[in-house]
Amino acid sequence: MSVIQVVGGRPLNGSLRIQGAKNSVLPILAATLLVKGETVITNCPNLSDVDAAIAILNHIGCKAGREGESVIVDSRTVTRADVPHELMSEMRSSVIFMGAMLARMGEAKLSLPGGCELGPRPVDMHMSALRALGAEIEETGGNIVGIAKKLTGCNVNFRFPSVGATENAMLAACGADGVTVITNAAREPEICDLADFLRKLGMDVQGEGTPTIMVRGRPQSAHIIHRIIPDRIVAATYLAAAAAAGGEVELIGVNPEHVMSAIEIFREMGCHITESGDRLTVKSSGSLKPAKAIETQPYPGFPTDMQPPIMAAALKCAGTTVFVENIFENRYRHAEEMRRLGADIKIEGRVAIVTGGKKLAGAPVKATDLRGGAALVVAALWAEGITEVSGIAYIDRGYDNITGSLGKLGASIERVL
Repeated sequence: MSVIQVVGGRPLNGSLRIQGAKNSVLPILAATLLVKGETVITNCPNLSDVDAAIAILNHIGCKAGREGESVIVDSRTVTRADVPHELMSEMRSSVIFMGAMLARMGEAKLSLPGGCELGPRPVDMHMSALRALGAEIEETGGNIVGIAKKLTGCNVNFRFPSVGATENAMLAACGADGVTVITNAAREPEICDLADFLRKLGMDVQGEGTPTIMVRGRPQSAHIIHRIIPDRIVAATYLAAAAAAGGEVELIGVNPEHVMSAIEIFREMGCHITESGDRLTVKSSGSLKPAKAIETQPYPGFPTDMQPPIMAAALKCAGTTVFVENIFENRYRHAEEMRRLGADIKIEGRVAIVTGGKKLAGAPVKATDLRGGAALVVAALWAEGITEVSGIAYIDRGYDNITGSLGKLGASIERVL
């Protein structure tokens, strides 16, 4: 079993280009099903989750594969409307194929999805939206079976701005007659990227980035090229790495607006961050001070996915940082592993109290989810001695060659069999 081995104590210096966003490419790959044609997705990161999405498309009957940093999908040859358990279990967001399959084929059979265990992430909002559009949905024996003889535009109102449910509703609405209005919609940049892609397919989409999105399906068969936006969570992770390890790092291909909540926190911690177009430069002495309480919220608030790597940087702060997790119940699972390194973290329900400024010592630790695994790597960068991070399949789901990227910046890090 492979592990990531880190020898801590080296500052980071240099430039790094940020990969395309995992949370954009997955729903966009599902959206390629909506039309009969060839789609080229560029700036596509090399991730195990993307491999799983490609495998799902091929199983359905598409011809999908990689060519360098692009994924090419020919969706003219769809032959089936089911996804087996072994493919669904590889990633949580695989349920996003439900809306696209109902819109294109009028039916879908999926098993309940897998992925990181961060607490309850029920698909009931997804299913409610699809039922409102006219689909008949049954959940039996761990499977979700949907039939849509006809989808009709309607009003879909979410009790919570769920990203995945918003995406599923948008995709299904593309195959519906009339107009669909989604209220209390998620506002994340990845939603906006999906809307841009759907417009290239000929759909009429308006309001993305606001709580109300309108979709009118007008599918066309065409050759489409689309470039995935930068991954804001990966950018925040490398900002956290530079802040904690110290040094000067330039991130290239970033949308600063998408990571502004993280930038503000690192500035509070004492980092000097400058913006120039699609570039961010962070300078850190490695001596940090605590930021004010950090509370996760739906976008444009502080993202839950950024919490673990920023907690790793907070361990370097001389004082106490308070985190409040409002999205996932089990988002603090990385804290127990950080304690193995010597971290002082107390968990009280949804609150984590991090007392930083203490030395960390290298030790074997285990990733139990994607962002928590990346956070352990960030902590290892400045811990004394050698840290071995196992469970790195989780990290591979969202980070394209994290060892190579950090190694390029001067970290002593390698993947060891």
